[in-house]
Amino acid sequence: MTMKTKVRWAGDMTFIGHGENTKHGVVMDGGTDIGGLGIGASPMEMLLMGVGGCASVDIVVIMQKARQDITDCIVEITGERREEMPRRFTKIHLHFILSGKGLKANHAERAVQLSMEKYCSASATLQEACDLTWDWESSETG
Repeated sequence: MTMKTKVRWAGDMTFIGHGENTKHGVVMDGGTDIGGLGIGASPMEMLLMGVGGCASVDIVVIMQKARQDITDCIVEITGERREEMPRRFTKIHLHFILSGKGLKANHAERAVQLSMEKYCSASATLQEACDLTWDWESSETG
C-alpha cells in the first residue's frame, strides 16, 4: 500500500502539507529562531503528534469494541532529541489518559498494549529508530 503526501513551501520557513487521500492540509513552521512566523507546529512536533494520533485512534476503537464507555483520550508525548545533527529522537514516551464511565482497568491496559505493540503503524516505525515507551492511566467521568 502506497501513501502519498505533498509539502509546499509557503514563504519564510512556513510549509503546507497535504494528504493525497484525505485532501486535508496542515501548516508547519520552522520557528521564529530560524526565520519562521510561529504559525504552525514544527515538523518534529508533527512527528510526535502523528504517533500520538495513530495510537489514540486504535485505543478508542478497541475500547468501543470492548463496549467501554470512553469519553476522552488524551496522550501526552515527550520526545528527547540528540544535541548533534541530525537532531533525531532518541527517546519518545507516550502517557495515555483515558476517561469514561465505568472503564475497566484491564480493558484500558489491553487497548493501550494492543495499539502500541500490534496495531499502531507510527509507533512500529518509530520503535525501529528510538527508545519508545508508554504508560497509561484512567479516570472516571460523571
